[in-house]
Amino acid sequence: MDFRLTEEQQDLRAGVRDLLAGRYGREALRASVDSGGALDRGLWRELGGAGFFALRLPEVDGGVGLGLPEAVLVFEEAGRALLPGPLVATHLAAGTVPGAAEGTAVVTAFDLGDPGGPGGQGGPLVAHLADADAVLGTPSLPSGEPVRSADPLTPLYRVAAPGNAAAAYRDEGALLTAALQTGSALRTVELAVRYAQEREQFGQPIGAFQAVKHLCAQMLVRAEVARTALYAAAVTADPAEVAGAKLLADEAAVRNARDCLQVYGGMGFTWEADVHLHLKRAWVRAEQWRTAGEAEELLAARLLEEELLTAAT
Repeated sequence: MDFRLTEEQQDLRAGVRDLLAGRYGREALRASVDSGGALDRGLWRELGGAGFFALRLPEVDGGVGLGLPEAVLVFEEAGRALLPGPLVATHLAAGTVPGAAEGTAVVTAFDLGDPGGPGGQGGPLVAHLADADAVLGTPSLPSGEPVRSADPLTPLYRVAAPGNAAAAYRDEGALLTAALQTGSALRTVELAVRYAQEREQFGQPIGAFQAVKHLCAQMLVRAEVARTALYAAAVTADPAEVAGAKLLADEAAVRNARDCLQVYGGMGFTWEADVHLHLKRAWVRAEQWRTAGEAEELLAARLLEEELLTAAT
């Protein structure tokens, strides 16, 4: 199977990267942090106008008419730029929630694990609820109490409503979230390498030291393995492959951000640096749509099923 990008796919990725660099560069990112994570409705409408949310909607319905592989490329770039907001839920709602495809409506989802279960604290969490016009798969917008979030750009709210309304979208949601995580993992590789080339100790760039070289090399391997699994799952849309892609992407995003912080040293922990934002976002995304435990259970069930089929033949 050939997973090399076509010329059209390469152009799509480059176009999205240019769009986000111009509209959501570092100054906009820091402004989002300073605003406490409030959603920029103007940016949301621009994303809608660019076809971000209607990418997989058929052309006869006013969409772009592309598929999961193209959506994965677009979401990878969004993850690279740390673009905030319920991107996945609004994309999944295109064609079913009025205004979602155009970016005039913000749609969130019950995509986080249910802390109201054993040992939980009384209800599921919903991201960006205060900015949302709808919740995916539910007829009404629930009320919720704000809770502290690890990520300053992902405000969270605890609601009393049941949290399984987005179950029908879980595989697609997990795949697109894996794309966001993969984009973040690739971006932290770039940040680490750049800093290692610029920062000097003992009269030479720290990137000349073997320990730093090893860290950067390990980060690159993690990110590329996650990206390979992501692209394969986008082509097959197999639930087990999607689970594997999410598992690898979550690990790559979290561990790469941590290693990037190590390359930066104390500078990486300062509020002015962006590295910690990648780590905090990766922590939140790792709990969205399909957690590591859920992915491992699904993969184990698939392996057991294949083992039983092999034994029966």
